[in-house]
Amino acid sequence: MHNFKKGFTLIELLVVIAIIGVLSAVVLASLNTARSKGSDAAIMSDLDGIRTQAQLWYGDHANSYAGVCGDTTIAKQIAGAETANGTENVVCNPSADGKAYAVSSGLLAFSPVQYYCVDSTGAGTTTTTALGTGTVCQ
Repeated sequence: MHNFKKGFTLIELLVVIAIIGVLSAVVLASLNTARSKGSDAAIMSDLDGIRTQAQLWYGDHANSYAGVCGDTTIAKQIAGAETANGTENVVCNPSADGKAYAVSSGLLAFSPVQYYCVDSTGAGTTTTTALGTGTVCQ
């Protein structure tokens, strides 16, 4: 008659813990990527809304974009994009003559860094170049 102890050895427990650790690392990495892509979608949506609101502003203000960045609705959309990207790096530039504007924000899910930009020409594009002081997306 054998007298065996029932249970797991220390090695077996360590192997199981290691496997669980690897699986949880993979899942967390996937969640972070999904979260970044979701934030980028929110940023793009806010900037696309700015493009629509800017066109309304243009028609209501003697065909001029002067002051467009101060519009209440546009300011809320800029704040929404800044909340989504976690920083205050949304750039809104109307031209001095009021004939053009561009708005840009950094995106999170890309390496190297990319930006989403909308402008008065109707562009909505992703670029690796920051807007700076320009009024046209490049």
